[in-house]
Amino acid sequence: MRSSRQLEGFLNRPRTEGGQTEQPNERRRTAAQRSNLLPLTAAGYMSWRARSLSLLSGTAFDLTQEAALFGALCRPEAGQRWLDVGTSAGYYAALLAGAGAHVLACDLSPAMLRVAQRRLRDLFPELGGIDWALLNGEQTGLPRASFDGVTIGATLNETSSPAAMLREAAALLKPGGQLWLMYLGRNGSLGQRALTRLGGLTFLDPAELGTYLPQMERRDLRRVREVVFERWVRQP
Repeated sequence: MRSSRQLEGFLNRPRTEGGQTEQPNERRRTAAQRSNLLPLTAAGYMSWRARSLSLLSGTAFDLTQEAALFGALCRPEAGQRWLDVGTSAGYYAALLAGAGAHVLACDLSPAMLRVAQRRLRDLFPELGGIDWALLNGEQTGLPRASFDGVTIGATLNETSSPAAMLREAAALLKPGGQLWLMYLGRNGSLGQRALTRLGGLTFLDPAELGTYLPQMERRDLRRVREVVFERWVRQP
């Protein structure tokens, strides 16, 4: 992976036993984030991920359709540098690396990172261009303006501060860089209120996101019922 000196220095920091960069700061974790630390959760995550959008939206929407939407809107290119925040099983990291981009895939969960590395190694042995880091997406410690793109999936619903995660992502982007989001939008249902109370989940209103991203311009917004996809671009 070709990196700036700052990014190379970060990636060369002391590593954990599993080979991931050490997380610089501990922050308050939601119940959903704590559950992701469990090896059992990590082992079954990709099976859930493959069905989740159909189950959550109540309409057929599989990973192939999601990949096609992401590719058509973001058009990642070979040689670009992308950050995948909350990589979980490495779904977006694999799409980006498959397009030839250099990817830094980060997560709060060592178990998720281990599963993601093993899954991608087994399924795509020829796939390269991915570095792995144990990081909090709200405060990564990464060099500012160092990425051509950032992806954030459903971890945006699970984090204790979506606003902090969005601001961090925007600061990491170069001018013209893209921010891709996938999350569950707010519908005000009793079910969502219960998940907020019990799991610490946050459901977002797309109309609010602009207040967290003042230097960004929304270029695309697509909805599949409650599932929201957005693409933002960092302004000069």
